[in-house]
Amino acid sequence: MLGITKRFGKLLANDNITLKIQKGEIHAILGENGAGKSTLLSILFGLIEPDSGEIIINGEKAHIKNPNDAVRYKIGMVHQHFKLVKVFSVLENIILGHEDTKLGFLVSKKSKLKVDSLIKEYGFNLDSQKLVGDLTVGGQQKVEILKMLYSNSDILIFDEPTAVLTPQEIESLFKFIKLFKQAGKTIIIITHKLTEIKELADRCTILRKGKMIKTLENKEVSIETLANLMVGRDVLLTVSKSVKIPSEALLKIQNLTYYSKELKKNILTNLSFDVKRGEILGIAGIEGNGQTQLIELIYGLLKNNHKQAKIIFKGQEIQTKSIKERQQLGISLIPEDRQKHGLIMSFPVASNYILNQLDDKRFFRRGFLRAHNVYQEATQIVNKYDVRMSGDVLQEAANLSGGNQQKLILGRELSKSHDCLICVQPTRGLDVGAIEQIYHYLLEERQKDKAILLVSYELDELLDIADRLIIIHQGQIVGSFFTKDIDASLIGLYMLGIKKDSL
Repeated sequence: MLGITKRFGKLLANDNITLKIQKGEIHAILGENGAGKSTLLSILFGLIEPDSGEIIINGEKAHIKNPNDAVRYKIGMVHQHFKLVKVFSVLENIILGHEDTKLGFLVSKKSKLKVDSLIKEYGFNLDSQKLVGDLTVGGQQKVEILKMLYSNSDILIFDEPTAVLTPQEIESLFKFIKLFKQAGKTIIIITHKLTEIKELADRCTILRKGKMIKTLENKEVSIETLANLMVGRDVLLTVSKSVKIPSEALLKIQNLTYYSKELKKNILTNLSFDVKRGEILGIAGIEGNGQTQLIELIYGLLKNNHKQAKIIFKGQEIQTKSIKERQQLGISLIPEDRQKHGLIMSFPVASNYILNQLDDKRFFRRGFLRAHNVYQEATQIVNKYDVRMSGDVLQEAANLSGGNQQKLILGRELSKSHDCLICVQPTRGLDVGAIEQIYHYLLEERQKDKAILLVSYELDELLDIADRLIIIHQGQIVGSFFTKDIDASLIGLYMLGIKKDSL
């Protein structure tokens, strides 16, 4: 990729970047949020057109205007958020866009033989007839990989491939990536996890603020050097957590069961736990095991439909209270889906800052918006929480990178009055520098005697900053531990349902 430049309005996402990938290597792309990594590889896959620059593949200039062009050049991509049709089978998802037909009818016998052959060759342990919606997250990722292999891709792009996997699934994925390399494939990986780069990559390229900083031989550089080059300053890679003795239980969950009429089964079954002042309680589990419904029930986004279930906050039962009433009692939420539940993307940053503070007299008086106050305070929060923007707080939230959208939500929720902070995937998609900042804020909350409920699919994160941990499998608590008494490998076994305690 030679001299790639891409501008979005005032934001220069890629500034004359030249990236050279060698055939048959594993090449990692590193950079802060908003550094231009995803933009660069989206250009390679045809999702975005560059303003200038060219792409050379095997010595010839490539004309890539859309993903179909990229597939013709044997480029495949596994996106961080999978592009699968969940009501289709594994086979139907893999052949989608590459169907064999005869007289306008689908002929799948030949396709099934090829798919089953690929599944067997790589030991993927999948049934090609099974619905994708019934697979684990790790299984769905294998389907994405099979889509690339089915279309005979030689250049494989992985965007944050381990974000939602258990340690066992990550180990399995790394094995497959190494097999792809042995088969002569070229692999490009976007990841924020420096330990993964050290284990997998041959070389890595570091981007910062849209510019290419350096390409390095992986074996010649330390994790600390990678982190410092990526952020442009020294980064603490270990979390320093002081001893803190929690006080009374602020949030209590008792016999929480949630029945889904749509799926005709319990999503949650008899969950009971509490969160104390001055502690971080972590919830571990593979994505899709009831964590989303649990948080939505606590915050009021979902209505409780089980009579025996109780949600108690500050001694009050709150299961019948509105979201606003729960906020006024002191519950703040950093939601799982920042774009769906955290922000209104077409609204300015300043408006997003006051979304759940519309009754605050600092921002409204006699029904009129006090625009100057909103602008001033939103600007202060943006500066305090290092939300990076191309303009001021009057620009749309949609113009921020995902990581900066997350920092905006964090700043909003921490700056308003609260006693309990619920965080769902607070560092998903963030770079090592931003993660360091967020850990600092969460531990600061802990020192201020706030109760923090942390849902994360990053086991290292839970082990680093949580005091206690509960593990959920198929909507039930299967294990409860102090984090000092357990390791990631054992947590993974509980998450998969292989181990289970009688609690």
